Amino acid sequence: MSVDWSECEWVESVAGKMGGRPVVKGTRIEPDTTLHDEELGRTPEETHADFPTLSLKTIREVLAFAHKHAIAA
Repeated sequence: MSVDWSECEWVESVAGKMGGRPVVKGTRIEPDTTLHDEELGRTPEETHADFPTLSLKTIREVLAFAHKHAIAA
């Protein structure tokens, strides 16, 4: 799934931080990580266990945004 993260309130792109790639605000975690985990059948709780700096709410919001704004490949 491809997503344009530019309109997601939970994601930021900052020059000099992760090469300007989108990351979840306040972290160095790319939002695509949550999507990859979901594609592997992992639950938000399992993703949170691996990335405890991401709250369950943030994970769910990022996933919801991705599903609503997916770009057709």
